[in-house]
Amino acid sequence: MTAAAQPQSHRPLTSERTRIAIPVGPHPEGKRPPRLQDALDFWQFAGAAANVAMQMARPGVGHGVADSKVESGALMVHPWKRLRTTASYLAVAVLGSDEDKREFREAVNVAHRQVRSEPGAPVRYNAFDRELQLWVAACLYIGFEDSYQLLHGKLNPEQAEAFYRTSATLGTTLQVPQDMWPASRAEFDVYWNEAAEQAVLDDKVRAYVDDLLHLRMIPWYFRVVFGGLLRFLTAGFLAPYFREQMDITWTATDQRRFEHLFLFVGFVNRFIPRFIRFGGTYNLMRDVRRRIRKGKPLI
Repeated sequence: MTAAAQPQSHRPLTSERTRIAIPVGPHPEGKRPPRLQDALDFWQFAGAAANVAMQMARPGVGHGVADSKVESGALMVHPWKRLRTTASYLAVAVLGSDEDKREFREAVNVAHRQVRSEPGAPVRYNAFDRELQLWVAACLYIGFEDSYQLLHGKLNPEQAEAFYRTSATLGTTLQVPQDMWPASRAEFDVYWNEAAEQAVLDDKVRAYVDDLLHLRMIPWYFRVVFGGLLRFLTAGFLAPYFREQMDITWTATDQRRFEHLFLFVGFVNRFIPRFIRFGGTYNLMRDVRRRIRKGKPLI
């Protein structure tokens, strides 16, 4: 896998360019339709850096993160805290009660009030912009669906629709109203491809994302041990269009290695007890509720 600048294409975006390839094989089996809760496996976080990079490809999000003055939640300053906050948000959005979501929304709103562009900034943004929040929530959904399919097999249309029907809380837990969330899986595809047209990195955000992809926010010894694998996973979880934006080349050999890795992981996962695979997310949910009871900060 090497970096190389690639010419930008101006043809309309399609799912072949905005989504990663999922190997064709047996569909997931089960007595009930799959739900978002079924994707809370710890491997869901394998594509976390890729998901952040996709979110930041939208200029309003990218500049909002890169320019943010909220140091307590800055990814490059406090990476582990930011990871806990994001993972806690996902736990609350998927598993939380209405009260859990209200408490977390208020905590996030306190930080978001400080995230807005200065007068005269080249890119205008506001963390309360519902269109930007919808984009972030859509990226999160893509992450859930991709990781679930890589582990369990490609969803058939009926399964994909059932899985999608449980996903709106990824956005509505914050400011995205229900009627903004695409009503069906097919409508989501239309939204995603059109919204991806607005995901264009400039030099400032590309440099920030490059730091993220090379893990420059964590100690060097972690980068030595895990850097190669995490960069490979991150590139694998990026669709072709986003790799082009980030100047990443992904070969057919890379794709085969990525698919073979998840064939192996998916096989091994069958023998790992559910309480281990899902334990991290459920523990985060318990931690959020403990913090609420004791009046401790949630983010």
